[in-house]
Amino acid sequence: MARKLSLIPVIFPAVLAVSFSLLLSATPILAAGHDYHDALRKSILFFEGQRSGRLPPDQRVRWRRDSALRDGSTAGVDLTGGYYDAGDNVKFGFPMAFTTTLLAWSIIDFGRNMGPELKNAVKAVKWSTDYLLKATAKPGVVYVQVGDAYSDHSCWERPEDMDTLRTVYKIDNAHPGSDVAGETAAALAAASIVFRSRDPAYSRLLLNRAVRVFNFADKHRGAYSSSLHAAVCPFYCDVNGYQDELLWAAAWLHKASRRRGYREYIVKNEVILRAGDTINEFGWDNKHAGINVLISKGPYGGVLCVSSIIKPKFCAELEGGIKVHKHLNFRDLVFPSGGPPCMCLESGATEVLMGKAEYFESFKQNADGFICSLLPGISHPQVQYSPASPALLKQLAKRQVNYILGDNPLGMSYMVGYGPRFPRRIHHRGSSLPSVAAHPARIGCKAGSQYYSSPNPNPNLLVGAVVGGPNVSDAFPDSRSYFQESEPTTYINAPLVGLLAFFSAHP
Repeated sequence: MARKLSLIPVIFPAVLAVSFSLLLSATPILAAGHDYHDALRKSILFFEGQRSGRLPPDQRVRWRRDSALRDGSTAGVDLTGGYYDAGDNVKFGFPMAFTTTLLAWSIIDFGRNMGPELKNAVKAVKWSTDYLLKATAKPGVVYVQVGDAYSDHSCWERPEDMDTLRTVYKIDNAHPGSDVAGETAAALAAASIVFRSRDPAYSRLLLNRAVRVFNFADKHRGAYSSSLHAAVCPFYCDVNGYQDELLWAAAWLHKASRRRGYREYIVKNEVILRAGDTINEFGWDNKHAGINVLISKGPYGGVLCVSSIIKPKFCAELEGGIKVHKHLNFRDLVFPSGGPPCMCLESGATEVLMGKAEYFESFKQNADGFICSLLPGISHPQVQYSPASPALLKQLAKRQVNYILGDNPLGMSYMVGYGPRFPRRIHHRGSSLPSVAAHPARIGCKAGSQYYSSPNPNPNLLVGAVVGGPNVSDAFPDSRSYFQESEPTTYINAPLVGLLAFFSAHP
């Protein structure tokens, strides 16, 4: 099902409105402590269930098999590998790159807290960067999507069986896409930091490619949703504009390369690329809040930090009590990997994500605000983020994590495989259909419909997948047909990895 309407570019996907007042209720339904390390392990394991291509010998999600081994062949290139973004079988480059950036950020800032799971987190990043290197191998071209979304969404079949159109989409000099190219550059640059000491040669390859892709994105400016509108909209249509991705990429390139030119690029383009716009959002389409946090942590100097960081008015309300936000969901609870626990609180999310375009303007107008402060010990001395104490912000972030893990009115964990009660009928093709081991015969496009409609639990647990969550009334139907509530995505889990790592070490 198509569900990623780009009307809301937020980090946590899966469309579910959660009342913020419930996150702050004095008496949560479940008060027991959580095993954050177990949740961390499972949140990383999830990515192995999303793998496309030829699976490695150490693959731990054993019900998956090789898939999409001819991706790119119609265009004469090798585009095997990478991740399926959600419960379908399309490889969307924009959210995949964003997922990679946030996974890398999780490792950069919180890798020291991951213990034995660090190696698996690094593998999760490399699975994506290997694909992104293939997608950017040809100068002046970035392959940004494999699979026709409409064809894919008309079928319910395992990735191992899929016979839907594997159309290849690209941007180039004549068909720009500064947004997806900028995010790809950011992902490669961030990942280069992850591999700097682990694999210096690979790190240099990633950084050099990031530089080239960024130069392409900056020289040929434009939104990929204009160049490829019929293919990428409404799924991952760029509503926010490409300007933030250019700044985001430059910030990551400065952090990765330490080259003064990227700092000067940010200063020079701060106004024209609207560095201060819409900082109350952070997600796969809108990077403004992330840009400000990343810049404030880097060696940029006070002037840039002060001019770019705009203190949200919502912060002033923290010490006096929290507002009630009636349209809040996991796509809007932003837990950025690496550095700060940021929380985006927005209105209208449910209507927008369900595809009612007329709500877009009111959604923007009614966005409740943004909170963002760095964790204790890593704040920038020249920036005042908010009057709220670090302890309070940490408490807010922890309550949101705990809500996802089961401290909610239903007493249900929204992470598959965590806790005694969790979603059993997630909107995910591979999870809901019999595995190849259990059913070796091919299951065709329409033959899978009986499994989609079945009231039975999914036969394959996609352990670690965080679904959309409950609706505005805190009801959760646990049904595949309610894709807003029951579908997981890679860019839900990516930022959660960082938070779970932090709370593993600081419970």
